[in-house]
Amino acid sequence: MKLLDALTVRSANQDHRIELYYGDLTDIPSEHAVDVLVVSAFPNIYSTQPETLIGALKLKGVSVDDLSRNKAVDLRDAFSCWMSHEIKSTEPGIQFKRILCFEPRVRGKAAETVGDIFRSLMPFVYGPNPITSIAMPLVATGKQLIPKEQMLAPLMEAAYNWLAMGLPMKTIKIVEHGEDKALELKAAFTALKQKYLTVGVPPEEPKKSFKYDYFISYSHQNADEVMHLYEELLAHKPDLKIFLDRKNLNTGSAWQSELYEALDECRQVLVLYSPPYLVSKVCKEEFNIALLRHREADGNVLVPIYLYSAQLPTYMQLIQFIDCREGNTDRIKAACQQLLG
Repeated sequence: MKLLDALTVRSANQDHRIELYYGDLTDIPSEHAVDVLVVSAFPNIYSTQPETLIGALKLKGVSVDDLSRNKAVDLRDAFSCWMSHEIKSTEPGIQFKRILCFEPRVRGKAAETVGDIFRSLMPFVYGPNPITSIAMPLVATGKQLIPKEQMLAPLMEAAYNWLAMGLPMKTIKIVEHGEDKALELKAAFTALKQKYLTVGVPPEEPKKSFKYDYFISYSHQNADEVMHLYEELLAHKPDLKIFLDRKNLNTGSAWQSELYEALDECRQVLVLYSPPYLVSKVCKEEFNIALLRHREADGNVLVPIYLYSAQLPTYMQLIQFIDCREGNTDRIKAACQQLLG
């Protein structure tokens, strides 16, 4: 593994690194060991052709197909990924503990794919065995045919912004196996990182006022229940400022800056869990941004309301919620009183 270039990202709590390497992800030196190796695949298709990463892993005794038959965590329905159990290997080059397999049912363009990758990572960054370092190729550039140069720019943009916001991951290693392509990516990486080098961590200042009291993050399939919540809140306190409607997610962007700005203008973010909430990219992006704000502010930002029973990933269960299942109007009314109290 040869380090070609790196970008240090500063957040309020720590420094992070985005690193570019030329090397072999099945032959990682011990000093470059990581928690998780990220691979990508078509749904339930784990090609073992030698030129693929999954094929190369198979030759080293790590079968992604076998791991898929006994997944540790399966979040394919809501987060397009699954996590393996810990890998036991005697091969010296297998220097990762687990594999995260990214396999969305539908793939968009490069920027949209990058957004999906970070949504896939979030449940595990905050899960019971949090990951702090990952290694990955430029995923979706092999059999999925996205050009590597097109994937690198949105990947760096998203990685930089999530880390700068406080995503608790220390290192992201991007590894290219081909020498000629690695040199091309090095030039692109070095050019791209220039715009981030002059960006510092903003000084910590207490926010004096917010534009809104509440941002309500919800699935439009639950609009009736949300309007009931909205009206109940205003009935108790008519002068509340509530951000209710949101713009559609820009699927052509790897980092949703407008969404972040809207969420940052609200004192608290109310998220309404339900089955359609979990499959909505917009909702998950809102939740993830609110979660980082919640952690940076030591709590009191993110307020989950459990609207309808759903299979919540562990990282969503870690924040105490108000139980209003199954859309119970009396519980919603009591939730409003609790919020304002």
